[in-house]
Amino acid sequence: MQPCIQGKCLCCEVQREKQLLNHLIFMLHMLLLCLEVSAQSVSHALPGSQGKKGGCNGSSDVVNLAFWILFFQSLQEERSKTAKSMININSCLQEIFGTAIQAAYPDLENPPLVVTPSQQPKFGDYQCNSAMGITQILLKTKEQKVSPREIAEKISKNIPANECIEKVEIAGPGFINVHLRKDFVSKQLSSLLMNGVQPPAVGKRKKVVVDFSSPNIAKEMHVGHLRSTIIGESMCRLFEFAGYDVLRLNHLGDWGTQFGMLIAHLQDKFPDYLTVSPPIGDLQAFYKESKRRFDTEEEFKKRAYQCVVLLQSKNPDFIKAWELICDVSRKEFQKIYSCLDITLIERGESFYHEMMKDIVKEFEDKGFVQVDDGRKIVFVPGFPVPLTIMKSDGGYTYDTSDLAALKHRLCEEKADILIYVVDSGQSVHLQTVFAAGQMIGWYDPKVTRVAHAAFGVVLGEDKKKFKTRSGDTVRLIDLLEEGLKRAMDKLKDKERDKVLTAEELKAAQTSVAFGCIKYADLSHNRLNDYVFSFDKMLDDRGNTAAYLLYAFTRIRAIARLANIDEQMLRKAAREEVLILDHEKEWKLGKCILRFPEILQKILEDLLLHTLCDYLYELATTFTEFYDNCYCVEKDRQSGQIVKVNMWRLLLCEATATVMAKGFDILGIKPVQRM
Repeated sequence: MQPCIQGKCLCCEVQREKQLLNHLIFMLHMLLLCLEVSAQSVSHALPGSQGKKGGCNGSSDVVNLAFWILFFQSLQEERSKTAKSMININSCLQEIFGTAIQAAYPDLENPPLVVTPSQQPKFGDYQCNSAMGITQILLKTKEQKVSPREIAEKISKNIPANECIEKVEIAGPGFINVHLRKDFVSKQLSSLLMNGVQPPAVGKRKKVVVDFSSPNIAKEMHVGHLRSTIIGESMCRLFEFAGYDVLRLNHLGDWGTQFGMLIAHLQDKFPDYLTVSPPIGDLQAFYKESKRRFDTEEEFKKRAYQCVVLLQSKNPDFIKAWELICDVSRKEFQKIYSCLDITLIERGESFYHEMMKDIVKEFEDKGFVQVDDGRKIVFVPGFPVPLTIMKSDGGYTYDTSDLAALKHRLCEEKADILIYVVDSGQSVHLQTVFAAGQMIGWYDPKVTRVAHAAFGVVLGEDKKKFKTRSGDTVRLIDLLEEGLKRAMDKLKDKERDKVLTAEELKAAQTSVAFGCIKYADLSHNRLNDYVFSFDKMLDDRGNTAAYLLYAFTRIRAIARLANIDEQMLRKAAREEVLILDHEKEWKLGKCILRFPEILQKILEDLLLHTLCDYLYELATTFTEFYDNCYCVEKDRQSGQIVKVNMWRLLLCEATATVMAKGFDILGIKPVQRM
């Protein structure tokens, strides 16, 4: 395969030009909108222009010039950003083979394009497996019987000039094995070292709303909230890194009939709550007391319903009581969020309360509402259970608040992507709500992505739902405290307390404890249940956070022990050529550069365990490299450093840099010493 003319790489240039074209179109749209502003309105907006009639060319020219300047500045920034983006090699190869297939079979509509990393080195670095699919299409649509191998040969002959493919080979029935150019891989690694880990180019900046965590006021967060909180935070971090505008929403259960019994109980237990802040630190116990009274005392139950009515009518005293209860819960929730480094914007059910009346009216006006025994219900095609948007007593339901939240996120927030990180048990409910939103015309699924990122439950080691020995739900704060204790025990078993300062030991304890809890969750396919085991997650062997964190600190220590500082590494990254002659150097270099395609896959399927699997593969691939390739050579007698192989230290640095970004996306904080 010949290198491209004048050093231009088709796969890279196509990807860059696509991004620039998308940005150019967007900016032209904005410019046209701005130019539609009338000269007169612009004139009136400027000081000293009131009362002037006729044209105002001067002010409009200034405005137009300002927009042109902003336009070109933005375009220049986009070009700079795109040039630094890490290249997704798989996407580049898809561009190349897509062009080759189009040239070989111009009459073929939507031919299959299958490019995957090779599983074995003898089969090259990547494989294009499109020939078999094209064989079937030709047979069905054109009644042409052509062997996959013949198709593979024709595709190979039409591969355009590029700088990433060294050669291709046809194997078996028609697999096209792709061998990458070493200088191309070396160049991409150098770019990574000089520019840092940059996100892959993903197109136009989009608005993403992620709904996650969502505990209920007056109830403690338990292990069931763990998955939504951890998964949602990591998804937000990934989309933010990719350059999207992310809104992190905590859809708190902060409204409803349960507040009637809580307020009634508050009035009885702390009658002076309006002037003296009530000491209800243990809100869980307070909730249980009020629930017991609600279930056993008829008079209390009636008063509780009256309290709900007064709360919903915005009676100031009852709003004050509601706010007090919510504030106590928020403080408890924040303890969890601070431990786990979670950032959220609270927007509970109460936020949407005023919108619910309009939601009911909109469904009524469009003829979707049926009345059933006083209830107002909506049947959505394909779903047997209707949505209840108003109860017989005139109250609203979860269905109503979820519809209101959906509309607000689509129509007010203008979200391009909506992700609900909610347990699998809510799948039917959410799919019905989403379908209702489509039915009434709030969004087109071909334009706006609305996804339920479902997850399974947390199991105990007995494979049953994770509970305490007494059968109660496990409190999340207790789980985190137990994690801290066990992490410290593990560090002391390894005698790390003898070599680390008190501050370093504390940092290592927090890193291991919370990192292991997060990683144990994220490393499992979220669709499945998983068994919670402190012993397994703290094991420093296998695919665990403990193993990866230890591996990371060892990698970071290599340059430090060789007396190579960051400035020296940066200088070397600019000047050194990364030699990839040893098979383990080559394997590690390719593994590092797969990071963008891993992220792209997760942006599409929202399955974060793929990133965990990749980080584990990267760590084990690095170990193979380190065991076979000397980075620092020492005199066996004196132990003095004889030679530093700088290009190998740069491979160490590139590995650690990618691992650090992977940890950041997963919400794990590594430490330099452990």
